[in-house]
Amino acid sequence: MAASLVDSAGGDDRQYGGRITVFVALSCATAAMGGAIFGYDLGTSGGVSSMSSFLREFFPDVYRRMQGDVHVSNYCKFDSQLLTLFTSSLYIAGLLTALLLSSWFTARRGRRPSMIVGGVGFLAGAAISCGAVNVYMAILGRALLGVGLGFANQAVLLYLSEMAPARYRGAFSNGYQLTLCLGSLAANVINYGADKIAGGWGWRLSLGLAGIPAALFTLGAVFLPETPNSLVQQGADRGEVRALLQKIRGMDAVDAELNDIVAASVAGAGGLRLFLTRRRYRPQLAVAVLMPAFTQLNGINAIGFYAPALLRTVGMGESLALFSTVITVAIYTASTVVFMLAVDRFRRRTLLIAGSLQMLASEILIGAVMAAELGDEGGMGRGWAVALFVLIGVYVAGYSWSWGPMTWLVPTEVFPLEVRSAAQSVAVASGFVFTIFVAQGFLAMLCRMKAGLFFFFAGWIVVMTGFVYWFLPETKGMRIEQIGKVWREHWFWGKVVGVDEMQASGRCEKEKSDENL
Repeated sequence: MAASLVDSAGGDDRQYGGRITVFVALSCATAAMGGAIFGYDLGTSGGVSSMSSFLREFFPDVYRRMQGDVHVSNYCKFDSQLLTLFTSSLYIAGLLTALLLSSWFTARRGRRPSMIVGGVGFLAGAAISCGAVNVYMAILGRALLGVGLGFANQAVLLYLSEMAPARYRGAFSNGYQLTLCLGSLAANVINYGADKIAGGWGWRLSLGLAGIPAALFTLGAVFLPETPNSLVQQGADRGEVRALLQKIRGMDAVDAELNDIVAASVAGAGGLRLFLTRRRYRPQLAVAVLMPAFTQLNGINAIGFYAPALLRTVGMGESLALFSTVITVAIYTASTVVFMLAVDRFRRRTLLIAGSLQMLASEILIGAVMAAELGDEGGMGRGWAVALFVLIGVYVAGYSWSWGPMTWLVPTEVFPLEVRSAAQSVAVASGFVFTIFVAQGFLAMLCRMKAGLFFFFAGWIVVMTGFVYWFLPETKGMRIEQIGKVWREHWFWGKVVGVDEMQASGRCEKEKSDENL
């Protein structure tokens, strides 16, 4: 069955032509800075929540457990719903923003204004977090960061997929993931240094420096051009769109691509209601919900958020745990660079399945080591702690050259223009929902399930690998404007969407396109 999946690599893209221009490269590099803000926050939240000075000021109960003043199991030292609320408040705010504001704003006003609003939200959140005097102020700062993230995640990924040439879309879209890794790496290095600052205020430096990538992103977004797809969606003059497209592609013959963009936009005014109710969008809806969900349920963000806390749980000191996290994120970044070189050479499905198998093996071994060597009391032997650290690195590497960037890339490749903004908001919302679940539940689940928690995550890796093998079509090289045929030719989704409806939709788009010629 899986053999019948469409491999569309290369064929349609040759009709467009064009090249990578300096203009589009600089535009996409600027937009991808949105990932640096997200990555910096991921690195910062995990680091500061393991710092003794931060815990002593805002979470004294957790601090006393870490100091041994209160006797609890190794697995329960960081179990605090208030501490996890500090982490997950960003994603709760991001979820509400994605559902209520950013989809509408991005579709009506464009990708660029949405990025500017997101950058301003990040700046406000960084300022309040840095100056927090109590835990509720710290949570408010993270909530504002979440508002910024809700707008940025919505707009940046659409921007990259719409500006990039189809044959290089994987590498361009992965720019977001690469800057996310670099932001996380910078945050962990800063955490390691800030933890050594005398006086116990280093955590303020870690949180406040989020304002630097936020300022660069916001300023850069002011000077970005809007995407041709968004201009068409907003009713811009055809000549204006053609001129921009010629500048982006570095060639005059852009009418074939422009006609496809116009044809894809005429179905229309749909929005979220259209995406959720029309039968022909069922496959995209499944991808929008399930891929971000699987990305969280495999356990990566549990490790991302709480790696220093996890390493301290197994007996590492505070400074060593922070340094070990720096190395882990460096592995993450290097593997992401490998992905950028491989993504447009290999099939999307091949990378996803291979990465899943690497993650599955390391996740099972992590659980086995912790079950065998870490009890409720005492630490873990140094050799086993090093083995655990290596396994975490292998797991992170497998994720970072497969599911990490693919979770951002594949949905943007399968969403048609008429519902793309709404569909992206569903994908962002799904990611936030399951991120909240993992962020809020991980420490409590670790306390109660102990090492079994990692077998729980391993089970989900099996499920998501099966989803890719049987239900996810190949999208490498496929033009976004003509993605519909992927679903018509799929062994399962072709039956779900209905061939007649898809063909009727295609005829409607073609007729409308002809009217605009």
